[in-house]
Order: sequence, then structure tokens, then C-alpha cells
Amino acid sequence: MTPDALAALHAQCFTLPPPWSAHDFAGLLADPQTCLLQRMAGDAVLAFALFRVVCDEAELLTLATAPKAQRQGLGRQLMRAGLAQIRQRGAHVCFLEVAADNAPAIALYTALGFLKVGERRGYYRAPGLASRDALVFQASLAQAD
Repeated sequence: MTPDALAALHAQCFTLPPPWSAHDFAGLLADPQTCLLQRMAGDAVLAFALFRVVCDEAELLTLATAPKAQRQGLGRQLMRAGLAQIRQRGAHVCFLEVAADNAPAIALYTALGFLKVGERRGYYRAPGLASRDALVFQASLAQAD
């Protein structure tokens, strides 16, 4: 998936936080610490998740599903696959942030075992839009033996 394709899908999914540019995605994809998972239908991008692993911690940088493909379990599939992959890369914990008013995403993350560990007031900002709070979530990646 190209940086342009990632940016186009991201723009379909986000206004606040502001969507990322192709340049933003190109920089992240060039970083060996990032991990991109994607779902395609032919040449069409349906969904992607982008993680970064640093030492034994990981962060979900972004998760996007095309509006026409939402509510079909793609986000859950990508998150499960991504969590398994970052665990294989040595991560013991994963963090993410999500807009406080994004109930579907919060429900997904909670169902996957993420717990709210913080809040960032007025974190998401863009010209002409009211700011939004972000919630910080964390999940342990320890596997049961």
C-alpha cells in the first residue's frame, strides 16, 4: 500500500484528529520500527493499522477502515493480527490514544483488553474545529501459559 493510498483512506476516516498526509505515511513506513497491516479487496484499500515498536513497548499509531467497509470486523481482525505481530517483535505492552467521543473505537479497544490509563484534554486540534479530548489506553501483551 502506497503512502498516497494510506493518506487517501485516512482522509475518508478522520477530520479530527486531522488526517495524515502521504508525506507523513512515507516517513513512518521508512522506519523499521513500524508495522503496517492492511486489508484489500482487489486494488481497493479497505482498512489498515499502523503500529510502532520501541524496545518492549508498542503503540497503535492509527487504525482506519473505509466507511463502506465499517462494521464488518476488519478493524478487529487487524488489531488482533497487529497485536500478535508486535508481541513477536518483543513488545510486552501496547498503548493507543483515541478521541473521547469515538464510541465504536473505544468499544473495540475495550473488547480487545485495553484499559483506559489517561486522558488528554483538548488534545486533538484543527483550525475551525472544536478541540477534542483524547483517551489513552494500554493493554498487556503477556500471553497466558
